Amino acid sequence: MAIWTRADKNGQLDLLLRDRWIRVAAELTRETLTLTAEADLSGPGGNLDYNSSQSGLRNGLSNGGEPGLASANPNRNQNSDIHPNHGAIRRSDSPARGALSRGHFENSSNYGYNSPGSGKFSRDNGANSDFGSPGSSYGSPGSSFSSRHGEMPNSFEADRSEAIRKVRVVKQESGGLGISIKGGRENRMPILISKIFPGLAADQSRALRVGDAILSVNGNDLREATHDVAVQALKKAGKEVTLEVKYIREVSPLFKKPSMVADLPWEGTRSHSPSFSGDELPKHGPPSKDRKVIPLKMSFISRNLTMPDLENRLLELHSPDGQHTVVLRCKDAASAQAWFTAIHTNIAALLPQTLAHVNAYLSAPTTATHPQLKHIGWLAEQVQLDGGRVQYRPIVMALTEKDILLFDSVPWSRDAWTNPLLTHPILATRLVHSGSSQGSPALGGDLVFATRTGTSRGIESHVFRVETHWDLSSWTRALVQGGHAAAELIKEVSIGCVLNRQEVRLTLHYDKGFTVSREPGDPTGGMILYRYPYEKLKMSADDGVRKLYLDFGGPEGELVFDLRSGPKPVVFVLHSFLSAKLTRMGLLT
Repeated sequence: MAIWTRADKNGQLDLLLRDRWIRVAAELTRETLTLTAEADLSGPGGNLDYNSSQSGLRNGLSNGGEPGLASANPNRNQNSDIHPNHGAIRRSDSPARGALSRGHFENSSNYGYNSPGSGKFSRDNGANSDFGSPGSSYGSPGSSFSSRHGEMPNSFEADRSEAIRKVRVVKQESGGLGISIKGGRENRMPILISKIFPGLAADQSRALRVGDAILSVNGNDLREATHDVAVQALKKAGKEVTLEVKYIREVSPLFKKPSMVADLPWEGTRSHSPSFSGDELPKHGPPSKDRKVIPLKMSFISRNLTMPDLENRLLELHSPDGQHTVVLRCKDAASAQAWFTAIHTNIAALLPQTLAHVNAYLSAPTTATHPQLKHIGWLAEQVQLDGGRVQYRPIVMALTEKDILLFDSVPWSRDAWTNPLLTHPILATRLVHSGSSQGSPALGGDLVFATRTGTSRGIESHVFRVETHWDLSSWTRALVQGGHAAAELIKEVSIGCVLNRQEVRLTLHYDKGFTVSREPGDPTGGMILYRYPYEKLKMSADDGVRKLYLDFGGPEGELVFDLRSGPKPVVFVLHSFLSAKLTRMGLLT
């Protein structure tokens, strides 16, 4: 019986959430990975200068391989573009997962915040702000604004649904206005209020809200103002400030901080598996909208699968239903490998629970047949694309005592089990390759194994990628030993065919070898024509269409069987019987 080791680990990671990186505290336990939001690191309209050496840029490259772009002003990030392509967070049926993009970064200034005793403003240049925008540049996906540089958005000028308001704000003796702004002509945005600090002057006026565009300050028009001009206007406004504002409905959602509960969909095993009890999830106290608890049972941890990872520091955690992917970024390659190993170890340790659950419903009294699940897990199947290119897609493989089944998600129920994507008899399948292959720029070579199955249509080949050497050895052993066990269990395979214009039956028996007999319906009865043990076989071949050639060195010479269909299933079964017998005799290991 296998003794599983489990890993407990915690630390800080970056989570790709709604097209931006969010700093999270990660806690790994035996059965769950808990992510708790800490800070918004970057993203479209985010306020962290992701091009500076202090902002988390590793090795001079952003993930996706785009070189860092230096800002014209070293003190702040005005309007830098970074557009790495990433894989999609939600998966579709297409092997190509789509792409995420990051847009412009805008600067941001706080007025009167953290400056007690003074009406002066404090600038943070976006470095320490706690807000960001998922779509900061006009013309970006989901934006209704004009994309021409220097123009104000059309909706800003033409929208009459919101009235222009004049708001009088009296600054406090300490605390200043108490707002944060972002935008400006150079950013192709109006000057927008992005945050209102509780208890300060703007908040006490009860007349301003996040998403208000500041059109003027004390009569000074800011419609075409740059960010710095707006900063100076607010700085010189005096104690009493009259703001002309208009609420921009289209941009107000951009300032909402993402919630991991709302924005991180994840379907685990709870809704599918009755064996999941509430005790299996850790007690975390009152529910928090900034925390996500991810069950690990039958999740799929992978690297460099659906997203490019040139820096080798990303992790992909795929949901058991095959619909969602959580992308995590570590500080460096060594940290990524440590986190990957820990999560993979815990997922592997939960495998016996899944086997017990599936076998429980397969052996239910209402089940007509009772297959026994021997092994199950996530793999990545190679998919051929146009132009000779290949791609991998996540897939679940299950091995029973007789069959290999493929699913697009974990079959938690009997209904799901009866609808596999593909079923192959393990006796007609052979393992033809197991080891490393080239083609992964991040890892230096994928670990893969390949299978070939004899079918009536010919040979069907599959290539599967695994994540670790442990996975490779586990699947290799399960397939080889499963084939040998199936040979001993099934014992005998026979097929009706034609030999010398006579209807005969060719039988392959695991112990007795070959038997050729007349069909029972033949007038002469089902008499045996030939019987040979395996060691008498001198030659075997097939034409790949319908004929099988066997030569036992007897006086009858070469026997030519017309199988009326593809001969490959019989050829592969013969190979499995011979391999199992040689292994049992100790001639193969």
